Amino acid sequence: MNGNDFMAWVLRSPIHGLLSNGMMLITITGRKTGKKYTTPVGYYVEGDTMWVITSRERTWWKNLQGGAKVDLLLKRKPVQGFADVELDEKSVLARMPEYLRHIPQAAKQMKVRMEDGKPNPEDVAATAKDRLFVKIKI
Repeated sequence: MNGNDFMAWVLRSPIHGLLSNGMMLITITGRKTGKKYTTPVGYYVEGDTMWVITSRERTWWKNLQGGAKVDLLLKRKPVQGFADVELDEKSVLARMPEYLRHIPQAAKQMKVRMEDGKPNPEDVAATAKDRLFVKIKI
């Protein structure tokens, strides 16, 4: 069992509350294969929009370019949404401080130093080059 498998198991289990306030499962459908892929992701909610950050090196998000329906397991409840990717580096750079405000524990993993509760701008700029946001309307 790898890390993603373990996270998925926890998010589906009765002990999901340990992670559910900042983690969920997203299921996307492959554009070419039609195969469904499920992966755990970190998120935060802003109005009727969920924001997910991921690495550009990962490939699951490519199926969402141009927009696509997604299935979410949010706090052990199935939710449907419509997702699209935000690839523009300036947009990613602008959104990252808000993401880190909602999920400050992500800063360490992204190698972003927090100074007086705010992310270091140079660290954010360096990290934004390798990241993108998935915007999900729910």
